[in-house]
Amino acid sequence: MIENLEIRECKELLNNNYIGHLAFISQNEPYIIPITYYYNQVNNSIVSYSAEGHKIEAMRKNDAVSIEVEEIKSVNNWRSVSIHGTFEELKGIDAKYLLHEFTQNVKKIITRKEGAHPKFISEFSSKLSEQGIPIVYRININKITGKYRES
Repeated sequence: MIENLEIRECKELLNNNYIGHLAFISQNEPYIIPITYYYNQVNNSIVSYSAEGHKIEAMRKNDAVSIEVEEIKSVNNWRSVSIHGTFEELKGIDAKYLLHEFTQNVKKIITRKEGAHPKFISEFSSKLSEQGIPIVYRININKITGKYRES
């Protein structure tokens, strides 16, 4: 039977993972793509970064987004969290600080879950194009729900 996760369980799942699926709207069409993220517990938000491109342009025009994160062991043993939130582009010292925090926290999760010890962001997240400085953004969480199934 599929059951609801409590909010604290949803946040725990977010905190223990670093790959999710970001959904956004571009020219009245839905898109969904995988992203590397960090859950910022203090601000109850998702932090990520990207190069300039389709995703960033779309979120600047329509800041309503969703993120889905899951842990799947089998068809009868899984947990999933769905977030509805708003895109916020960060600049300056805030962007620099959160990109550093993103890197440090994702490295910790990878070390804990996978036993790997990445040193650089390029080892666990998409490489940026040679366009220079990355766009750091936050998804401010408006609504969070979760489901699970255990056999």
